[in-house]
Amino acid sequence: MTVTPMMAQYLELKAEYSDALLFYRMGDFYEMFFEDAVAASEALDIALTKRGKHDGADIPMCGVPVHAAEGYLLTLIRKGFRVAVCEQMESPAEAKKRGSKSVVKRDVVRLVTPGTLTEESLLEARRHNYLTAFAEVRDAQALAWVDISTGAFHVMPLTDLRLGPELARLAPSELIVSESKEPDLRDLADDFGIALTGIARSAFDSTGGEARLCALFNVETLDAYGAFTRAEVAAMGAIIQYLEITQKGKLPLLRVPQREAAARTVQIDAATRRNLELTQALSGGRAGSLLAVLDRSVTAGGARLLARRLSSPSRVLSTVLARLEAVRFAVTETSLRHQVRDQLRKVPDLDRALSRLSLDRGGPRDLAALRNGLTQAGDISANLSGSDLPPLLSDASKRMIGNAELIDRLDTALVAEPPLMVRDGGFIAPGHDPDLDDARKLRDEGRGVIAQMQADFVSDTGISSLKIKHNNVLGYFIETPATHADKMLSPPLSETFIHRQTTANQVRFTTVGLSEMETKILNAGARALEIERHHFDLLKADVLQAAGKIGQAASGLAEVDLTTGLAELAACENWAEPKVDESRAFTITRGRHPVVENALRATTGDPFIANDCDLSADDRAAKIWLLTGPNMAGKSTFLRQNAIIALLAQMGSFVPAEAAHIGLISQLFSRVGASDDLARGRSTFMVEMVETAAILNQADDRALIILDEIGRGTATYDGLSIAWATLEHLHDSNRSRALFATHYHEMTALAGKLDGVENATVAVKEWEGEVIFLHEVHKGAADRSYGVQVAQLAGLPPAVITRARVVLDALEKGEREGGATQKTLIDDLPLFSAAASPPPPAPKTSAVEDALANVHPDELSPRQALEVLYKLKEAATS
Repeated sequence: MTVTPMMAQYLELKAEYSDALLFYRMGDFYEMFFEDAVAASEALDIALTKRGKHDGADIPMCGVPVHAAEGYLLTLIRKGFRVAVCEQMESPAEAKKRGSKSVVKRDVVRLVTPGTLTEESLLEARRHNYLTAFAEVRDAQALAWVDISTGAFHVMPLTDLRLGPELARLAPSELIVSESKEPDLRDLADDFGIALTGIARSAFDSTGGEARLCALFNVETLDAYGAFTRAEVAAMGAIIQYLEITQKGKLPLLRVPQREAAARTVQIDAATRRNLELTQALSGGRAGSLLAVLDRSVTAGGARLLARRLSSPSRVLSTVLARLEAVRFAVTETSLRHQVRDQLRKVPDLDRALSRLSLDRGGPRDLAALRNGLTQAGDISANLSGSDLPPLLSDASKRMIGNAELIDRLDTALVAEPPLMVRDGGFIAPGHDPDLDDARKLRDEGRGVIAQMQADFVSDTGISSLKIKHNNVLGYFIETPATHADKMLSPPLSETFIHRQTTANQVRFTTVGLSEMETKILNAGARALEIERHHFDLLKADVLQAAGKIGQAASGLAEVDLTTGLAELAACENWAEPKVDESRAFTITRGRHPVVENALRATTGDPFIANDCDLSADDRAAKIWLLTGPNMAGKSTFLRQNAIIALLAQMGSFVPAEAAHIGLISQLFSRVGASDDLARGRSTFMVEMVETAAILNQADDRALIILDEIGRGTATYDGLSIAWATLEHLHDSNRSRALFATHYHEMTALAGKLDGVENATVAVKEWEGEVIFLHEVHKGAADRSYGVQVAQLAGLPPAVITRARVVLDALEKGEREGGATQKTLIDDLPLFSAAASPPPPAPKTSAVEDALANVHPDELSPRQALEVLYKLKEAATS
């Protein structure tokens, strides 16, 4: 069957992008056909229709309006699709010049993938959208990452073992790897919810990568940017190659690549990030995470910087101390802090506005955002200049100035509130360009201009009945009664007025000026838009030329926002400045868990019970607290809060405590809670053991480790053995600072055998058979676990609780009497005794309860109620 020219064009383009949905531009819609239409209609929940036939079958079709395409793109990207955007490269009128049946030229202008989004509506303002690339060159590996919406570009060497933790830290949207490596990394990418893209091995060629990087930054060699390994160059080069493919040659404005060293930041594995809920809650989403509680930033750039600092706390003491000094200054300078934060609230997202402009996806509103943001940056810098700033803020303040000339150009050229798109027009300020003003006047006031010309002609000719009229044949023309024809056709008027037409009663003329004015009026709208587009291109060129300074200003604003935000948090929540040094100290006074404290305040209003912790150690010796106590008493909260306080201190923040002394930690490990990994066939116990093994194999003597209930997923003696051996290994081999929570009370004996182990317990009080949690941590060991009482609080049936007490008493008696055999215990506790046992006795009632039993409050008068109250008091005291 003959294929129409348009469909032939579609199939040709689709063949080039077989792994993506093709958004085929047809007028005001993006249309999809064949399998793309079926998949898109289901994913977007839009109607599936048909258009024409192919090989005798109907062609499925669906479409989305161009003006609403961004929302549909976001949905498709989130559902795992890639989208090739195909635009019309000429107008239908231009196509017809080649022949009446010519098809409009179309081409793919962009491949939309999760890691290459730039549109404001497709991105979360407060988090980065990273595109990563993993490369291997012989025995070396490297990871590079870029956020094309901000221009951030980084690279680091790593091993296969570190790939997972680094992906957990960065939380990228997309990972590109060599096609040969894709099957090996599929499970890892799926675990982290990352779109995995395999590309040709040639993209990872380090020689070609170096050439691409040198061309991008217009340099002869990369030596000025650092000593990169071949694997690092390969990873960066692969990113550039992928961007060239997806952006169709329009590369984003990337900053010079920065090389990161793992030794400069605290190493945190994926399980620890998940357990501590650093940037995302276990339930999913930002709410309930540590980041959500910390975030007092008022700009998007500041929020992104906070997420980076929280994900990568520093191990460099000078860096940590400089950040703490800046926060201390902002805490004490309350008035200045409030003024600066008020100014920061007016700062738009400079990085992303700049990136959109560099990719030709920006508009007048992005220019205005840069104007407004740079203006605010200058005002904030001036506000800070009157103070004796700490070095960190002083450097940030200096980076925010130096753009006065660009600000002036933008301010002079742009209106206060420009439209979103260039095609909307009206963004160049009146008076900036006389030609533009004239075009707008003609466009908006054409009738007035013609009326003025008519008045001028009447004055010049002395013919009061002269009129300027318009029709579709002649356009604009001058008309006079036939009685004035001789005058108009004779010199000197004939030299100006050109005869066009004579009718029975009228004579019609034109002039050169009227013809020119007619052309101007008819083309005024297009001319005005053309002039504005020209000015937009000039202003964009000025902006891109100043991109380096704009990026510096944006980073300075983010630093000030983060510092003042952390200071606001510390002042409002009564957080303390930690002492951080290179010792092996770890002393926290009245520490609190910020997320739990915030949740208590929002729900019950109950205060958080603060606790001390001392894991200070000398000369590379281990220091471990062995924590015992019942479930729900707060052991896990205590473990987590101390890890969080250490992490906050090293990111340069005040901490939720009265005081804290933290000797720099190199690694942070947490194994708190576990769940099945059914996809990989792993039980809860297997997950627990895998995570524990990773800790024991990697932790060094400056690591901080928190472990909860090691060995609980298997038989009692197996679990106790594993927990016992794990604690000994931490003490003797890893020599780390650690908190080790357990229900195995037998392990408390280790405190007398291992010098670095101390017992601690979470205090509870038992009252009339019920347990009251005090949430207080003291030195010493718990005498029991109170599991039955906790089960009672959870709502287990009374018969189950009663039976559990009987079983527990028998088991404890057997243990006290020197090892009753399992068979003896089973004989004493037959399988069906629970069913045969009598129902539990009715709970005893007090005299007050008896007296209240027959009282009906709704039937009492005030006097009778008072009498009842006296009787109750008498019953209570009798």
